[in-house]
Amino acid sequence: MKKIIAGVDEVGRGSLIGPVYAAAVILNKSINKKILKDSKSLTQKKRKSLSDYIKKNSIWAIGKASAGEIEKINILQASLLAMKRAIKNLKKKPSYVLIDGNKIPDLNNYNLKAIVKGDQKIPSISAASIVAKVSRDQFIITLSSKNKDYHWDQNFGYGTKQHLKAIKKFGITKHHRKNFSPISKMLMHHI
Repeated sequence: MKKIIAGVDEVGRGSLIGPVYAAAVILNKSINKKILKDSKSLTQKKRKSLSDYIKKNSIWAIGKASAGEIEKINILQASLLAMKRAIKNLKKKPSYVLIDGNKIPDLNNYNLKAIVKGDQKIPSISAASIVAKVSRDQFIITLSSKNKDYHWDQNFGYGTKQHLKAIKKFGITKHHRKNFSPISKMLMHHI
């Protein structure tokens, strides 16, 4: 029996808005593993073309946890939930699941292993980091077109000076994670 290995990574944990995304990827043998790098070290354009290449040459799936779920169960649990959804969304059940970081989702009947800095060491995790980031970025860019004042197409919801200034000026949207400081601090001052 051939071992089927899936790599899993999540993205958007530090953002102040929107869902956290995870991707699970089972690479085809034919894929060029040398070009798979941690998504953070790539330009947006390179990431997009790599993501398309990975999707064509692998079995992949996305999982998400919404801003509401993040508020309810906290960001770590929401990240694990997104990972769990991504793994379960795969069309093929992997023999092993390698997960970036030091925590694994609660998932029965799967062999899960956490690998610290896995996105830099394991090609399938690098691939998952790229697919997750591109998927989330595309979602945030769409969201940004309806909320232009916040420049999410540039800051992707992270707490940049530009974003924090916009929140002070235009207020908190339904997309903001209310339990994230600085949002929670701002809400406390308004009460």
